[in-house]
Amino acid sequence: HSNQLRQARAMGDYLIVGVHTDEEIAKHKGPPVFTQEERYKMVQAIKWVDEIAPGAPYVTTLETLDKYSCDFCVHGDDITLTIDGKDTYEEVKTSGRYRECKRTQGVSTTDLVGRMLLMTKAHHSNIDEDLDYRKHTDNFGKGPKGHSPWTGVSQFLQTSQKIIQFASGKEPEPGDTIIYVAGAFDLFHVGHVDFLEKVHQLAEKPYIIVGLHFDQEVNRYKGKNYPIMNIHERTLSVLACRYVSEVVIGAPYAVTADLLDHFRVTLVCHGMTEVVPDKDGSDPYEEPKRRGIFQLVDSGSNLTTDLIVQRIIKNRL
Repeated sequence: HSNQLRQARAMGDYLIVGVHTDEEIAKHKGPPVFTQEERYKMVQAIKWVDEIAPGAPYVTTLETLDKYSCDFCVHGDDITLTIDGKDTYEEVKTSGRYRECKRTQGVSTTDLVGRMLLMTKAHHSNIDEDLDYRKHTDNFGKGPKGHSPWTGVSQFLQTSQKIIQFASGKEPEPGDTIIYVAGAFDLFHVGHVDFLEKVHQLAEKPYIIVGLHFDQEVNRYKGKNYPIMNIHERTLSVLACRYVSEVVIGAPYAVTADLLDHFRVTLVCHGMTEVVPDKDGSDPYEEPKRRGIFQLVDSGSNLTTDLIVQRIIKNRL
C-alpha cells in the first residue's frame, strides 16, 4: 500500500487518499481486519499522503474527483470489480482521469493473511497430533538456528533502489533531538504509529531512528512463528511512516554504548510492552538507563501484532 501511495504522490503535487468505511468493505470484499478509525489513522501516517477522504465510495466517480478538486485518480494495475462484476474505475477511465501504478511484486494483504493463517493452523488449537507443526516447533528459539519457517513464504525481493525510494535521506541537523527506538515492528500497524507519534511529540525537532531486529532475533524473544514479515518488508513499512527519519536494519538487541555514540543519541524510548532479557539474561536497555536517557512511552493503544492475528483467525472462522 505504501509503495502504491509513493508512486501516486510522484505523479502529482498533492495526494488525497479515499478510505472506505467498514460497511463498504464488508459489502464488496468481506470483513475488514482493521476498523475504519484505525485505517484512517494508519493511512494519514504514511509520509506521501497529504490528506485523507474518510468514507470514500467504493466506486470512484467523476463526482468524487470533483468534490476533492482532483485532476485524476490512481490505482494499481490489478483491476477491481464491484460485487456485480463491473470495473469500479470505468467512469474515470472513459473520461481520461485515470492513471495506473505498478503493483508491488511479492507482497499483498492476501499473502500476509495467508502467512498468519499458516502460522496459526495448529498454534491456536489444542491439537497435539499435528506432527508437521510439532516438527517445526522444535526449531523455535533453540540455539542460533532458531528461525521462523513462515517468513520463508515471503516472495518479496528487496532492492537497494526500493530502500532509496522509501528512505527520507535526511541527515540529522544541529538542534535535532536524536531519539532511538528498537523492536520488531512486525505487521506495521496503528499501535506502532501511536507509539511513534507520541515519541515524535517529545521534542521540538525530533529525529527518530528505528532499530529493527533481524528475523532470527525477533523469533528468539517473540517465539511462536514470529515475525510474520521479514526484515526487508518491515524496513520499508517503518520507513513509510512520516515520524521516522532513519532505520537501522538488523540493529543489535542490546542498545550498546557504540550504537548510542555512533548515532549521537539523545534519548532512547520503549513502549509499555514487556522487555525480554538478552541471551545472557541482561537488560538490553542497561546502557541508556545508566546514562539517564531511557524513557518509557505509553502509546495509549493496546493493538499488538498478536491481536491482529487473532482478529484474522476470528474473521476466518
